[in-house]
Amino acid sequence: MPRGDKSSYTDKQKRMAEHIEQSYEERGVSKKEAAARAWATVNKETGGGRKSGSGRKKATG
Repeated sequence: MPRGDKSSYTDKQKRMAEHIEQSYEERGVSKKEAAARAWATVNKETGGGRKSGSGRKKATG
């Protein structure tokens, strides 16, 4: 998967990024910078795209 590929993100994460990006653009941030900030925010809040493997996101005893 090349850098910048968003295929591993859920539809909800993509919608979230779009909404955040639009918000930044309304405040005068460039399109490129707004997209970068939006995806950084999505990654911080959700932990990034889908990840394979069993047992992920489970609390340890």
